[in-house]
Amino acid sequence: MMTDNIVELKVGDPAPDFCLPDKDNKEVCLKDFKGKYMIVYFYPADNTPGCTTEAIGFTDILPEFQKLDAIVLGVSPDSPQSHAKFIEKKNLKVTLLSDENKDVLKNYGAWGPKKFRGKSFIGVIRSTFLVDPEGKIAHIWPKVSVNGHAEEVKTKLTELKAQS
Repeated sequence: MMTDNIVELKVGDPAPDFCLPDKDNKEVCLKDFKGKYMIVYFYPADNTPGCTTEAIGFTDILPEFQKLDAIVLGVSPDSPQSHAKFIEKKNLKVTLLSDENKDVLKNYGAWGPKKFRGKSFIGVIRSTFLVDPEGKIAHIWPKVSVNGHAEEVKTKLTELKAQS
């Protein structure tokens, strides 16, 4: 199994910039949100149980993130069309971005070796990055458990904002 070139970002590192299409094929770039906190979460696939739970978790408290001047961006290898269907079906309010060639996933270390039901494979490593207003990584959740994750991110964001 190939595991070379796994990127390991650390708190304080500049967040790798990217531009990816949203559900409407409109380009969304990380640099467009400089000056705000950004929550960038990587997930394996639209319309799967864990990914749905995570997206709904972020959607449910999106107004609280907005009050904290934060943007939430979900990234997966699914197509913009898949994202559009997922957003409509689950009434999601978060912005979902399509990384079909997996470059951004790789740049964030969110693409690599995984195990599921005893099988090893290469895939999306569910992870979340909190990026500060200067574009630096402020916190990393390297292996996310979806239940309560959005609240956990909000708590960390609230702490960081209180310190600044």
